[in-house]
Amino acid sequence: MAIVHSFTPVADPGCRVLILGSMPGKLSLEQQQYYAHPQNLFWPFMGELFGILPSLPYEQRRSQLIMHQVAVWDVLQECFRSSSLDGDIEEASIIANDFTLFFSAHPNLQYVFFNGSKAEQAYQRHVLKKQRIPATLQYKKLPSTSPANASIPRAIKLAQWQAVRQAVDSL
Repeated sequence: MAIVHSFTPVADPGCRVLILGSMPGKLSLEQQQYYAHPQNLFWPFMGELFGILPSLPYEQRRSQLIMHQVAVWDVLQECFRSSSLDGDIEEASIIANDFTLFFSAHPNLQYVFFNGSKAEQAYQRHVLKKQRIPATLQYKKLPSTSPANASIPRAIKLAQWQAVRQAVDSL
């Protein structure tokens, strides 16, 4: 098993929506980019929801997310994992990111979307029970955009991810 570390968040204080993954996969870690795997649907979905073209350079995609008041981060700061799969994360090795500090620095956040079950479970287990979190946040789990989550058809995933756009439009 290897110890892996997450990235700094894509965010600024004006963001109102936060999308949380669990931990970047191997290719993302190598490229130092969120959702770098070419078969991950995150950037194609951001293209369909906000017009952020997946072909744009990574820094431009990051900037456009922030322009739409969308932040991206991971629940886990560090863990042991033998592959890119969430199922290979060793539960006892998990160290969560500091969400008390994050939410303090991003006071406008109102919505938190989980990119898959592992992100939601890790947040509930390692953040909600151990850190000071604003009580006003609204949460929603979305189907993982990972290529490992192939059991749900793309169209159904995208329909559920529309909730992110709806949250942004409601603000």
